[in-house]
Amino acid sequence: MTSKPIRIIGVPIDLGQDQRGVDMGPSAIRYAGLSARLKALGRKLHDDGNLYVPVRDSLPCESCDEFRGSIQQVCQAAYDVAAQAVGSGEIPLFLGGDHSLSIGTIGGVTDQESVGVIWVDAHADSNTPETSPSGNVHGMPVATLLGEGFPELVDVGRPGAKLSNKDIVMIGLRALDGGEKKWLKQKGIKAYSMRDLDERGMAVVAREALDYLGGHSRLHLSLDMDALDPAVAPGVGTPVPGGLNYREAQLLMEIIADSEKLASADIVEINPILDQSNHSAEIAVELVASLFGKSIL
Repeated sequence: MTSKPIRIIGVPIDLGQDQRGVDMGPSAIRYAGLSARLKALGRKLHDDGNLYVPVRDSLPCESCDEFRGSIQQVCQAAYDVAAQAVGSGEIPLFLGGDHSLSIGTIGGVTDQESVGVIWVDAHADSNTPETSPSGNVHGMPVATLLGEGFPELVDVGRPGAKLSNKDIVMIGLRALDGGEKKWLKQKGIKAYSMRDLDERGMAVVAREALDYLGGHSRLHLSLDMDALDPAVAPGVGTPVPGGLNYREAQLLMEIIADSEKLASADIVEINPILDQSNHSAEIAVELVASLFGKSIL
């Protein structure tokens, strides 16, 4: 496993969706003992604290659509710190916050060279402004990163698309809008639904995903905690039954760790208000530990 130092960056953004509370996700993960867990594995790390995100109630607007300017600014800051961390030989670990932050984080880690992205989520997050039923930006980052969406978000950091359809694999899908299904097929995105996992098993899917991204020397994990079943991680804003169990999620982290290609990660969408005694954040910390080398033997 690579011994690069880890830089922890909180992004307490709740502007990309309607459910309040996800801005407390970074604090919940830290409170669950993230730094101590990583240090116990012998990892060197530095916690940068949180990026500045405007308090939702302080903004003179009422809908997610009107928050786009602030989302753009936060994503630009995430882009800059991601690019700087990678350039300094560190592994940036971003704590969300809603999934709109990945527009900036993935943009930043691809600033100098392409990255293979493993997107673990119940949702495809592949809506465009034309297909989105809600208009919520946290449902658009994949399409945005592939160059489709609001121009000010597509062009965060540098103009145009940050990923191609061959740079991303999606795992755990089970709640897609009609427009997203058409978009994924049209773009040829490699995607594994929960049915694929049920039929084939996580080990097969995970290794096939890594093989698909084998041309990349670096990997980015974007883990939405709603990929896990609500019985395992109840503290998320958009829970969907029938998700990953704990061992499936942990096995995926272990297999990614074994590849020794992990270069960056997002852990997003934990909502402590909806959680039970910070359980979901504790699960997230255990998954991160596996991602960074914790093993059973």
